[in-house]
Amino acid sequence: MAAMTMSTPAAGRTRPALPALERAENFPVALRALPARLRRHLRAVYAVARVIDDLGDEAVGDRVALLEAFWADLARVWQDGPPVAPVLQQLAVTVRETGLTQEPFDQLVQANLQDQAVHAYATVGDLLAYCRLSADPVGRIVLQLFDAADDVTVGLSDRVCTALQLLEHWQDVAEDRRAGRVYLPAEELAAHGVSPADLDAATSSPAVRRLIAAETDRAAAMLDAGAPLVGLLHGWARVAVAGYVAGGRATVAALRRPGTDVLAATPRPRRRDMLVELARLLLRAAR
Repeated sequence: MAAMTMSTPAAGRTRPALPALERAENFPVALRALPARLRRHLRAVYAVARVIDDLGDEAVGDRVALLEAFWADLARVWQDGPPVAPVLQQLAVTVRETGLTQEPFDQLVQANLQDQAVHAYATVGDLLAYCRLSADPVGRIVLQLFDAADDVTVGLSDRVCTALQLLEHWQDVAEDRRAGRVYLPAEELAAHGVSPADLDAATSSPAVRRLIAAETDRAAAMLDAGAPLVGLLHGWARVAVAGYVAGGRATVAALRRPGTDVLAATPRPRRRDMLVELARLLLRAAR
């Protein structure tokens, strides 16, 4: 349930965010069927997550200072407020109506601050620790919105969210490399005989293809391990989370599609695959 671009709040502008979010491949098809109130709350959360990501990835100027300024404004949602950024004013409404807690949002900012200093990861463990800040909080927020957060559901959600984050990284290997970041762990690069310079090529070498296949398998296994979450939920929560898992499985299919080359083009999940996976998940959960 990870992985959430919008202008910086400092600039006082926002893109036409809500329709754009629903068109994004990572906004699951299933979420568009939710009642208007739930869609509004999810959009408010996603809009804030996208602003945080954009401040860390695309903002012009001192990104650390911009992130810290937005973080201070974010805190006003839970303090005396009101926040200055319109996107946070929308979030404040959601927080008042749902009781969302501050910590997961703080972690999203911390992940983007980490991105400013850390541009590569030595081990799989290091990368997973980053995902606990950058991805897992999104799932925890979603569970809070549906009043479905407990130790079991949160644990399964963390697996789903980390898997979704990893899959997004493997889709975006070339884009991340151009931005000066390599999320493929150094130990995995070495194990497959790949150097960071190999990621600058226009097309993937056989070694890079094997590496991406192995990392996709790891993420797919993690996604499957978290998928029982769907069966533990009920009503719209089940539909929403099934949408996230279905989107992840469709992304796995895109990464495994014959001829897929993450350096030549970003592999995109097919809507048909998402819908098929969604139907399978919901039917299995209903048994």
